[in-house]
Amino acid sequence: MSMSASLDPSANTDILTAGDLQATFWPAAGMLGASLRFRGVELLRRVDDLDAARIKGSTAGIPLLYPWANRLGSLQYRAAGRQVSLDSSSPRLHFDDHKLPMHGVPWSQLQWNVGASHADALTARLDWLSQELLAIFPFPHHVEMVVRLRPVDLEIQTTVFADSGSPVPISFGFHPYFGLPELPRAEWIVNAPAMRKLALDAQGIPTGQETPATPLAARLGNTGYDDSFALSGEQATFSITGNGYSIAIEFKNGFPFAQIFAPKDKEFIAIEPMTAATNALCSGEGLRVIAPGEKFTASFRVQVYGHM
Repeated sequence: MSMSASLDPSANTDILTAGDLQATFWPAAGMLGASLRFRGVELLRRVDDLDAARIKGSTAGIPLLYPWANRLGSLQYRAAGRQVSLDSSSPRLHFDDHKLPMHGVPWSQLQWNVGASHADALTARLDWLSQELLAIFPFPHHVEMVVRLRPVDLEIQTTVFADSGSPVPISFGFHPYFGLPELPRAEWIVNAPAMRKLALDAQGIPTGQETPATPLAARLGNTGYDDSFALSGEQATFSITGNGYSIAIEFKNGFPFAQIFAPKDKEFIAIEPMTAATNALCSGEGLRVIAPGEKFTASFRVQVYGHM
């Protein structure tokens, strides 16, 4: 598997079409969801300069955060019986403003191999076997992603196979950025179910405390979010609506946590499906580990409706 910084993702692009929806994915660059268009109108955000995002290692479109979502509280973690020390100078890692490891290996450095490609579906595989990757997450395995596009929704299913004699901790997530066409951020209506809000410290790490969060149905206005939540189960639906459009994000299975990220001065909102809470590799809180020979599947879908 190549992890070259000079990778040209446009050389390996898959475009799916179903009805009024068109989705673009980059298997050669992290299986990034690079575009989701409804009747020609782009619904993803931070996709204007994907090459710059690739070089910088920043998130954009619909990226998989692997092998952990959001940040770790330390360069050291212990999981599934393995003690790991991460290299703060590693070019295979991205760090936040607090110098904490963020989002695992940057999406652009993970090259997936396409197994099947159709007009409305795509299957790709990532082998986690190289020494570079095992130095960061020492659990050999492989991952399969299946993308299905239907006339009103996009579904992404991710399966981790512990098929190399090792247990595998499950801590990944997605970071999809959305925006509504021709409508200012302040006018977007955000809907979210009842959840439990996780208290975070100054570095964005859960403290272990939580408080009930009532269902939300309100204009985004000038409210900013960078908040973590635990769901009451593994199924939940969030949405943003306005100007005759509705984008619903349905957590179908395997994602019992969510992060909502919507800076006040940015025209996007990210509603992030997460298989574990932030920092679970370090804290061990609620961390799932699949045994050798087992597999773990998580899926979510994006439903789109718009005016004629």
